[in-house]
Amino acid sequence: MEQNDLEASAIRLQKRIGYTFKDKVLLRVALTHPSLTHNNKDHPENNQRMEFLGDAVLDLILAEELYKAYPDEREGFLGQCRSSMVRGDTLSEIARNLKIQNALLLSPSEERNKGRNKDSNLEDALESLTGAIYLDSDYKSVRKVVLKWFKKLLQNLEKKVAKDNPKGNLQEAVQAKGNEPIEYRVLNVDGPDHAREFKIAVFIGGKRKGTGVGNSKKKAEEIAAEKAFKRMK
Repeated sequence: MEQNDLEASAIRLQKRIGYTFKDKVLLRVALTHPSLTHNNKDHPENNQRMEFLGDAVLDLILAEELYKAYPDEREGFLGQCRSSMVRGDTLSEIARNLKIQNALLLSPSEERNKGRNKDSNLEDALESLTGAIYLDSDYKSVRKVVLKWFKKLLQNLEKKVAKDNPKGNLQEAVQAKGNEPIEYRVLNVDGPDHAREFKIAVFIGGKRKGTGVGNSKKKAEEIAAEKAFKRMK
């Protein structure tokens, strides 16, 4: 992407995120992927440090909002809610809605590797932008911006928590019906080290109730649990 196009994208991005930077350097750093700074004197700083800060700021803002929104809920529920909101796929979806990908600063190789649309890059950029806004303003200002990003998600949070916690849903359902033991067993592992595929089954009381396939044990277990939970309804 040409430099002029990137600058125009950064201007449009500020309108979409609901914040105009006083210090444009902070914005540039927040959008700079680490691949661009490797042996590059024109871009000496990338967004990794800012991502670290933004991650902590996001956690605080969302934890505070949940604490106020659910005064009668226990810590476990609040933790599940926050975990659901800061999942990588959730953050990357918000980033896409804001079209952050259009303003990312990437190396030519990362551009060729479709880095502009990678979930991990978008997640990191959203956290970096949060950190950048905090540094450019104050906690009150960044909180206002972040809560606008998460407004729709906060309104539908309880449904999302249930959807994002299939193993917890299954455990609660099993406990309600007698609390039989739940066991997850790996049935098969295929593929090379960098592209593993796991096949896992969930057994309840020794009986196989669901099977899942995923690129990680966690994902395969969640799919198996979701299938078993649906059968129990």
